[in-house]
Amino acid sequence: MIEFDNDFTWESDKSIDEMMQEAYQKILLEKENGVSGYFTLGEDSLEIMEDALAYAASNEFIKKSDTIVIIGIGGSSLGTKAIDSIFKHQNTDVKKMLFLENPDEIDLSEKLASIEKEKTLFIIVSKSGSTIETISIFKEIIERFSLDFADGDKSRVTTITDEDSVLHKFSKYYGIESFLIPSNVGGRFSVLSAVGVVPLAIAGYDMKSILEGASIMAERFFTKKENHILKKAVFLTKHKKETPMNVVFSYANCLEDFTKWYVQLWGESLGKIDKQGNHTGLTPIGHIGSVDQHSFLQLIMQGPRDKTVTFIKVDNFEKDIKVPDITLKFIEKTDYINGYSFNELIDGECEATKESIVKEGINVDAVTLDVLNEKNIGKLIMYYELLTSLCGIMLGVNTYDQPGVEIGKQILLKKFTKSS
Repeated sequence: MIEFDNDFTWESDKSIDEMMQEAYQKILLEKENGVSGYFTLGEDSLEIMEDALAYAASNEFIKKSDTIVIIGIGGSSLGTKAIDSIFKHQNTDVKKMLFLENPDEIDLSEKLASIEKEKTLFIIVSKSGSTIETISIFKEIIERFSLDFADGDKSRVTTITDEDSVLHKFSKYYGIESFLIPSNVGGRFSVLSAVGVVPLAIAGYDMKSILEGASIMAERFFTKKENHILKKAVFLTKHKKETPMNVVFSYANCLEDFTKWYVQLWGESLGKIDKQGNHTGLTPIGHIGSVDQHSFLQLIMQGPRDKTVTFIKVDNFEKDIKVPDITLKFIEKTDYINGYSFNELIDGECEATKESIVKEGINVDAVTLDVLNEKNIGKLIMYYELLTSLCGIMLGVNTYDQPGVEIGKQILLKKFTKSS
């Protein structure tokens, strides 16, 4: 179960209901016209999950492997990494997942040195099939591990890409197993497509429950049972000039990669030039509580009033570790927490921080998960994707493109083609 509540300061404005209704009709049209296909991935990806499980069951090499290496960047890895980070501590029998994302020589060297070829499945993820970081790392893997696709090594590699991409053509040429991303699902919205479902299902995670949670959230939203998402989108976009930044404080270390996924989803979807030619957007900032209370909270409390804050917390971590009833000489003032669980401590810090921010007149909302389970995370993923689409609609931008990113890719190409 997930609960949503907010402490937004709403002005009396009859146009709010009209804005909500207009945004709802537009997102409904996006769904019906297939503008983006993520809305129905909760149901659509069940088949590809079964295909992935059947593929893994029929591949003797995968049965013996204990590690999956994901070669991808951005939307091709962040969502998968987020789900792995949340649940790997709960599942000791899943395959280890390693992510090769950034062409950083130190990071690459350390991670590649830890890989055992005979126990590793390599999954290359690229929607376009030619992502320069991804393919460059793939080339290094081919050379380092002497992969010969004509001599049996094709069973060690799987690709996830678009049907018409050059990576798919490469896969067909060598007989490498390839899973397809729907053409109308962009990278940052793709975690519930083959991008996340295939590697996570092969690793042993319960993707069926994650997809079910996403499907429930989508169905409830489109039957107007989750109107708080519309209200939040209206509030954030209506006040984009006064509070253009949204800070997400996730009170669980295992949600750190989820928070990074949110930052990409929000930033790449909403930072655009709108239909009137104005530069617009909402800036995402991701933090982990209580750690970042000791770094960023001061700025929120007494710095510029240009932020809204979202708290994500977990009611029950299901561990029950208590603070020992120990008194330390000269440090007796900390004894008030003795005997309480660490779960109670971190939740108390979350509530106290939230209350202090509200008292400062800063607009705050909260997302509370009763437990960290697959269904809840599926709901949370769909919640943020729907919220992003609604904000894009209200900002008057194309939520699903990224022309600013493409400019940098073109400049990079020119730099290297000139020097070669």
